[in-house]
Amino acid sequence: MALGFFDQFLSPTYLGIPLIIIAMIFPWVLYPTPSNRWMNNRLITLQGQFFNRFTQQLLLPLSQGGHKWALILMSLMVFLLSINMLGLLPYTFTPTTQLSLNMGLAVPFWLATVIIGMRNQPTASLGHLLPEGTPLLLIPVLIVIETISLFIRPIALGVRLTANLTAGHLLIQLIATAISVLLPTMTFVAILTLTILLLLTILEVAVAMIQAYVFVLLVSLYLQENV
Repeated sequence: MALGFFDQFLSPTYLGIPLIIIAMIFPWVLYPTPSNRWMNNRLITLQGQFFNRFTQQLLLPLSQGGHKWALILMSLMVFLLSINMLGLLPYTFTPTTQLSLNMGLAVPFWLATVIIGMRNQPTASLGHLLPEGTPLLLIPVLIVIETISLFIRPIALGVRLTANLTAGHLLIQLIATAISVLLPTMTFVAILTLTILLLLTILEVAVAMIQAYVFVLLVSLYLQENV
């Protein structure tokens, strides 16, 4: 039974073809493309307002040099948000529960921010490894600690997203299994458990949105330190 709970996190295949590629491409099909008309429909208008408002909030703490990342950060946010939300539907697969995918997103973005900092302002970037006013004896220790914390950043990005989504999916499956077991014998308890499941589902919708936002926000903060 314990192994069955984790079967939902296995990457599905059909005729030897991994379907995770379809799961990653499919969300982009759901978004309507703006037309060349002067007046758009309500859905496209709401979509544009959401994109504009989120981009303003995301770029607010960034300097002028970081505004070049607006398109790629917004695309990352929409990508993660779509995959996380679609993964809550029944009989679907959530690619962001795979640590390999999350690390594949976290490492390149983190590495890009580090390279930009080393190229544009190497002195300031290296200065983050040693706070000002550090005692002479603590300098080697602090340099090692700050270097380790720097390299842990992409791991924390990937593991945070994976752990939160995996835990939520496991809890939903455990409670749903408990409902199916309790329903024939203890109907009232099963109904109470169903109420808990509905509340947990609402919580997981919020977690799916928050985790996508936190991932992009941390990338923007890493970028702010290096631009």
